[in-house]
Amino acid sequence: MQGFAIGSAALVSLALFGAFVSRAGISTVDVLTPKVFIGLIVGAMLPYWFSAMTMKSVGSAALKMVEEVRRQFNTIPGIMEGTTKPDYATCVKISTDASLKEMIPPGALVMLTPLIVGILFGIETLSGVLAGALVSGVQIAISASNTGGAWDNAKKYIEAGASEHARTLGPKGSDAHKAAVIGDTVGDPLKDTSGPSLNILIKLMAVESLVFAPFFAVHGGLLFKIF
Repeated sequence: MQGFAIGSAALVSLALFGAFVSRAGISTVDVLTPKVFIGLIVGAMLPYWFSAMTMKSVGSAALKMVEEVRRQFNTIPGIMEGTTKPDYATCVKISTDASLKEMIPPGALVMLTPLIVGILFGIETLSGVLAGALVSGVQIAISASNTGGAWDNAKKYIEAGASEHARTLGPKGSDAHKAAVIGDTVGDPLKDTSGPSLNILIKLMAVESLVFAPFFAVHGGLLFKIF
């Protein structure tokens, strides 16, 4: 399912990029020109930056959840014995608040980049940013989906013990299982957060650039006009 989402995002973004170039009045996108090449470098960097921000957000939210669980264990008697129910509402609130607040910086990165690049550097540099983000974003999304799933399945493989090889790696608590748990801790947000969200990055940047393309074509490139 994630592979289909990544592939569809790539095709949609390619179509939007073609519409953007046509609407902006650009006949060719020459990667040998400095304006376009600078955009390619920056655009290829954006998915890495975005992925780092989302992974950090997941880690921050998870840490808050762990601290809340520890607090409840220490302050609410009877949880460990099963005689008292934990405060689930507080944990749900932490998760809900984090899902909204932690996505503000990555969302701002996606929304502001086309505006800043289009206004300050012009339509050619923006076309390079979109091309770089499209190619780099698709590759990172595929890598995140596959590697995250592999790390997740490694832990399940050891815990299930369905084969002779899996039983030699187990049981739970063994060094191999501990390593697999660490990998799963990274793999889950990688395949469930960073990978799927990259589809939004490449599509949203292309849509926003397409909407503002006429404005950028007329008024963009302020830095080059001044200097």
